[in-house]
Amino acid sequence: MRIEKLDNMDLTRLTRKSYGDDSALERRVAEILDRVRREGDEALYQFTLELDKADLREKGLRLSAEEIERAYQAVDDGFLEALREAKANILRFHEKQKRTSWLEPEADGTMLGMLIRPLQRVGIYVPGGTAAYPSSVLMNALPAVAAGVEEIVMVSPPRADGSLLPEVIVAAAEAGVREIYRLGGAQAIAALAYGTEQIRRVDKITGPGNIFVTLAKKQVFGTVDIDMLAGPSEILVLADESGRPRELAADLLSQAEHDRLASAILVSPSLRLLEETVTEVEKQLATLPRQEIARASWETYGAAVLVKDVAEGIKLANRIAPEHFELVVAEPYAWLGQVRNAGAVFLGRYSPEPVGDYFAGPNHVLPTGGTARFYSPLNVDTFLKKMSVIHYSEQALEREREKIALLARREGLEAHARAVEARRIKN
Repeated sequence: MRIEKLDNMDLTRLTRKSYGDDSALERRVAEILDRVRREGDEALYQFTLELDKADLREKGLRLSAEEIERAYQAVDDGFLEALREAKANILRFHEKQKRTSWLEPEADGTMLGMLIRPLQRVGIYVPGGTAAYPSSVLMNALPAVAAGVEEIVMVSPPRADGSLLPEVIVAAAEAGVREIYRLGGAQAIAALAYGTEQIRRVDKITGPGNIFVTLAKKQVFGTVDIDMLAGPSEILVLADESGRPRELAADLLSQAEHDRLASAILVSPSLRLLEETVTEVEKQLATLPRQEIARASWETYGAAVLVKDVAEGIKLANRIAPEHFELVVAEPYAWLGQVRNAGAVFLGRYSPEPVGDYFAGPNHVLPTGGTARFYSPLNVDTFLKKMSVIHYSEQALEREREKIALLARREGLEAHARAVEARRIKN
């Protein structure tokens, strides 16, 4: 990989990604959604057999209590201890985000306020199959727990024998998920959005997945709410002379190994650091188990960018709005105030991105594809709704009646005006 100068680089290469003919994929997803809506469980069984090669007619869609117990027996004590400590960290962080309802009275008897209520029932999607993502279970479920959601449903694609990985099952049980379904892809999103004979519909769907899951979430939005449209993973590392090439290369590859469309970008005012880190990336790729995926990502969507100073690097990061932004400079707090667009910011040498993925506490479900310009990470607010409260006294309505009626008539809504005038105080 050659070192690029900011003036000459093409940002569209890094930010515009496609799986191919998205319109064809959208049509296929629409067909799956429609069949599940019309045929219910039967469509779920057929799509799971066709796409996941798993016949669930005998096992059923929902995991039994016995299967959950067997999953606990299949994981080791070290995993369970680490999982529970991560759970405590994540829950503690998200509980600090909780908000309460409020009412504000006025002297004339007016009362205005906001009722904050948790959603009743939410569905979380956890990628599955051959990979295990217990961290995604915790990151999706625990903010809902902190918000007070009563019913949390999890769907995850089964393996060919119809089972789920025990680590995922245990994570769900530890996080308070009471309904677990072996179901993935667009058909799982359809089941959560529309409901079937076995699965009751939810109010909101969260969690990342492949392109079929993302397009399905996009199409059911409005029938249910969704968290965001997640794309391939991203990392932008801004490092000065204090950076260590071996560490920076490992950080870049930690995201490149996710997906061929993932992007890993290194930005630095040090040409030496860029050159040595690019060499180190090639060295580490040679021994990486997911080498093929990581190399495709690095060669297509990776970049090493030379900037004149850290300030210019910050400006570039704000333009790209990366999912993960590592600020590996001598004094990261001195620059934090200039960061405007990122899903999560990792400060200093000892805060590599996986710390946030698994353990620190902040959520790892983050905006991608530049949407950090206007989206936030998954959080407690994701699982809350707000209702306005309005109480006018007789005195207050009389004082404002004419103004309200005037505004209504200017909009051509006579019945609105009459609704306030019907309550005129009789002299």
